[in-house]
This record gives sequence, C-alpha cells and structure tokens, in this order.
Amino acid sequence: MELTNRELELVEFGNSLRGAEVYFREDWGCYYFSLLGKAFGMLNDNRITLKGNPNKNIQLRLKYEDITPGYHTNKVHWNTVVIDSDVLTVADMKEFILESYSLVYAKLTRKDKEIVDDMPLR
Repeated sequence: MELTNRELELVEFGNSLRGAEVYFREDWGCYYFSLLGKAFGMLNDNRITLKGNPNKNIQLRLKYEDITPGYHTNKVHWNTVVIDSDVLTVADMKEFILESYSLVYAKLTRKDKEIVDDMPLR
C-alpha cells in the first residue's frame, strides 16, 4: 500500500510516540497503530480510525462531516477521519492520534506503563 505524504506523516508521528509501533498489517490490509499490542489506530484508503472520548466523538462528528463513527469498530469509542480533508489539518489529526494513544496508555497496567515509560523516544 503506497502512502500519500499526509498518510506518511501520520504514520511517522505514530511511530514517534513512546512505545508505539505502526506497521502494515497484511491480514487487515491497513497500517496498525499499536501500543504493547493494543490498537490505538488503523489507517487505510485515505482514512484513519482512532479511539476517542465518547462525548467528544459525538461533538466532532457534528462539527466535521469528515469525521464519522468508527469503521468496523465500536461506534461509541472510535471515529474515522478522512485524511485528505479540506477542513481538518495534519495537526488536528496528530492531536487525535495523541488522544487515542493516551486513552490506550491510561488503560495499561502499572507494570506495562513502566515498560513504556522506560522505552526511549524515537
């Protein structure tokens, strides 16, 4: 799967987060954003699906037509964002990625948080 410049920038940002790994997952046909094996995003076909706060998810969907309930995920907890949006910037999408990462990090066990915290930044 060849990435656009915007998609590549989002993959690189995901990989820059402490302990995160973004890789192409053949069985799902998407770039998979993972923190210790726990998903915080999936990117394919000019869309990225990210975890978010349920109340904020609703607000974002009402505000932006390029944000819809998560594709093939729990519609309450996940949003799908059109990557080449004319309204949303790469900075907006990076903010959504960071929020998704933070939600997954917050649910890790204390031991797993220590593992992540000891990992070097990339």
